[in-house]
Amino acid sequence: MTDKLKPLRQQIDEIDAQILELLSRRGRVAQEVGHVKAETNAPVFRPEREAQVLRGVADRNPGPLKNGDVQTIFREIMSACRALEKRVTVAYLGPAGTFSEEAVYKQFGSAIEGMPCASIDEVFRATEAGTADFGVVPVENSSEGAINRTLDLLLGTTTVISGEVSIPVHHSLMTRTGTMEGVTVVCAHSQALAQCQVWLNLHHPDIERRAVASNAEAARMASQDPSIAAIASEMAGEQYKLGVVEAHIQDDPHNRTRFVVIGKLHTNPSGRDHTSLVLAVPNKAGAVYDLLAPVAKHGVSMTRFESRPARIGTWEYYFYVDVEGHVQDANVARALEELKQNAAFFKVLGSYPVSL
Repeated sequence: MTDKLKPLRQQIDEIDAQILELLSRRGRVAQEVGHVKAETNAPVFRPEREAQVLRGVADRNPGPLKNGDVQTIFREIMSACRALEKRVTVAYLGPAGTFSEEAVYKQFGSAIEGMPCASIDEVFRATEAGTADFGVVPVENSSEGAINRTLDLLLGTTTVISGEVSIPVHHSLMTRTGTMEGVTVVCAHSQALAQCQVWLNLHHPDIERRAVASNAEAARMASQDPSIAAIASEMAGEQYKLGVVEAHIQDDPHNRTRFVVIGKLHTNPSGRDHTSLVLAVPNKAGAVYDLLAPVAKHGVSMTRFESRPARIGTWEYYFYVDVEGHVQDANVARALEELKQNAAFFKVLGSYPVSL
């Protein structure tokens, strides 16, 4: 076997040397790009450009590597090269080990400065103040629906949405010992408790359930107290050295959470984009139907429609709407202009590349 492996390993070594040379060439070109951007004060991170690159490598991928694996490799290459220009700071709901942190790395790669925050409010504040270049916040879950606090904060923020990330959410039950011996309480974020309630009712109906700020915080607590079991990601379990009692306990095996990237950056069209809006209408019969008529009139597809009670003003509800396309697309621009004229309240939250 050694005789057969030796020439193959030599080929791999030769290919690795070529890859390293190409990576160095790419890094030097990225540095030149950085110098050009510095002359015009252009942003280091362009989500529409990176989305185009990742879609392109998937389209050209000859195999045998899967498209997702190739995109992961190229995302890290772009992240490392971007860091040669400037290492961007990204705020997220912490502590380390949350699904929010996982979403950060999926969007930006690992060559960034992560800024864990104690709450979604703190993520918004850090991004609005410029302490962080970007923030990543959860906006909806496929099982439990909208993250209401995020919707409320998007209404009043000065930031805009510049990207979206969708990740699978797999919950594990974990403790210090990897068993439930001596456990009296299960801790997790309220969303995670809700997403695992059927499994918990079946297997541990008598154990107290306690909502905490995040799943990673639950993992941290479980690492210090053997009477606490945490529902969290396997990444959080590794972070806090917990043993897995049971993996994948979420009630929906296809459970996913969608995150949005907030910041001061207005993106250009990438070719496959979403635009998010907040609208309100006077309280009268047919008002919502009349408001949304321009969307159908101009051939714009609506992908999301979420209502939220209005806390101030003269309207009963705000409507959060996602449509396909970018504000610079002609048909979207015409539809939004008519929407703006008919709405009692109108705000574009951002146009951004569709999640890969």
